[in-house]
Formats: sequence, C-alpha cells, structure tokens
Amino acid sequence: MIKNKIKQRLDKEVISRNIDGEISKEKPDPLLIASQYNDETIALICALFAYGNVKAIIKFLESLDFSLLEQSDEMIRKKLSSHYYRFQNSEDVAVLFIALKRLKKIDSIENIFYEGYRKEQNILDGLWNFITLLKEIYPYESRGYKFLIGSVPKKLNSAGTYKRYLMYLRWMVRKDELDLGLWSKIDKKDLLIPLDTHTFKVSQKLGLLSRKTYDMKATLELTETLKTFDASDPIQYDFALYRLGQEKIV
Repeated sequence: MIKNKIKQRLDKEVISRNIDGEISKEKPDPLLIASQYNDETIALICALFAYGNVKAIIKFLESLDFSLLEQSDEMIRKKLSSHYYRFQNSEDVAVLFIALKRLKKIDSIENIFYEGYRKEQNILDGLWNFITLLKEIYPYESRGYKFLIGSVPKKLNSAGTYKRYLMYLRWMVRKDELDLGLWSKIDKKDLLIPLDTHTFKVSQKLGLLSRKTYDMKATLELTETLKTFDASDPIQYDFALYRLGQEKIV
C-alpha cells in the first residue's frame, strides 16, 4: 500500500516535471547546454563535467567552443589553454576534446556503446567498451583526466555509481520534453539510475533504497525497485527524484 502511494506520487512528479521550461536559466541543469546542440559528442562533454555546483557547471560549459571538435590538435590546445574546471586543468580538457575528435572518425558513440551492450543487453558492458576504446585512442594519464573519463572497474562490487555516464545514457536513449532521445539502438528498459547524492538520499527517505553505501550496488538496487513501478522505462523517475532532493521537498 505504501509502495503504491510512493509510485502515485512519483508518477505525478514525473508528469509535472516533464515540461518545456523545467530546465532553464532559473532552474539550471547541464542538459540545458546539451539540448542546444543535439549532438552526442557535445552532450557527453556536458555530462562528464556535470559535477559540483550546477551554476559553475553551466558557466564552464558555456565557455567552451564545441566547434573545436573539428579543429587540429594544436588549435584545440591553444584555444583551451586557459580553460580548467575543478579537478581538470587545461591539458585534461584539451585531451578530452582531442580524444573525442579522434573517436568521431572511427565510429559514433552510440555504435561503440552498442557493440558492448548488444551481447547481453547490459548497459555497463557498453560503458566498459566505450571507456576502453577512449583510452586506447589517446593514452594519457593524469588525476584530473582519470576522474573525468573514469576507468573499467576490476570488480563491479567495488565500483562507483558512474552517475555522469548513466545520466548521459538517459539523455541519449530516452525521448521526452527533457531527454534528447538521439539514439535508437539501446532499449530504455536496460538503463540504470544515475545515482547522485540527491537521488540517493531521497530514495532512502522514501523507502526505495535500503543500501547505505553510495555505490554501484545501490544503483542496481534502486533500478530494480523502479522497475517494479515501470519495467519498460524505470529511469523515467530519475529527474523527478533528483529535483525532489535538490529543491529539498523530500
């Protein structure tokens, strides 16, 4: 009975949030910048830098010239020489642009994810395939860059939430007033919840998540709970849960 009431509340929240204007200058989100371009590579850059204060994220993303993805390595380094964000220095930012530029010449990000995903419809296998290839294309090591693009965990049990990548996949796979829906090869039923601190705490308060540790196990547990609400589209609840926490409603 309690679960049904929570589902009803979240269903209403999803409907009320799924409108043009829910994301704006007044109610910022990195998706605000990504939606201006409708490009899978630019959206990935927006997602990877989506940590920290949301206004600072938007300010940084607005400072980037995404046309550099079509320029020479030298031009990219020159134009990004004064760009840095939290853990990433200018070289980290430039390397990301160069690596993604090289990736575009090989295949689409969607196809790279799909190659890993298609065998068992496992979205994490797609992610591991992507991270592996991105590192092979431009072998580069720094603390800031490793934080930015992540790494393939040796054991899933010890993995973090990979929130920024899972948020990106939500943007790419789902299609509504918020999400871009640029991809067609991955089924939205296989998406995992992009667990951030807001979503984590709200889900615990609502009784959707029992795990106390903020990690991949919590991501998988919450996703399974949301599948009982809608097995075909469990991640539709992500943005509503996030806003409930961000706006301190729950």
